Amino acid sequence: MAKKEQNKNYKVIAENRRARYDYALEDDLECGIILMGSEVKSLRTGQSNIAESYASVEDGELWLTNAYIAPYDAGRTFGHEERRKRKLLVKQKEIVRLWNATQREGMTIVPLVMYFNDRGLVKLKIATGKGKKHHDKRATEAKRDWGRQKQRLLRSSV
Repeated sequence: MAKKEQNKNYKVIAENRRARYDYALEDDLECGIILMGSEVKSLRTGQSNIAESYASVEDGELWLTNAYIAPYDAGRTFGHEERRKRKLLVKQKEIVRLWNATQREGMTIVPLVMYFNDRGLVKLKIATGKGKKHHDKRATEAKRDWGRQKQRLLRSSV
């Protein structure tokens, strides 16, 4: 059987693993991001962090706030600010839906993964979610532990 060819351009840059632990995520969305040249070059070296960042709708536009992209050493002359606000590219219909989720339903827009897609463009996967309380986190952890224990029991009985 022929092996499926993997895409050479797809590469995960930064991942927010804690988001699934801290938030009850509902629906996700892939969006583009406006970057400077030095930021893209820095991302190619894998120097970024989206763990403490969030997205918000301001004046009818979607913005990513507090995402860290390290400065590019070779581009000191035309460098960039490390934690500046970056505009996210989504359709107006999605912006309205996200605004309704944040303003009316009290949800948060959380970035999940920043990656290069198959065409080599930087994309950001965002999701809307509600913050979990401490007891919700414990319930999720207990459910995950039970799943692991169940898998161990199934493996040992076979």
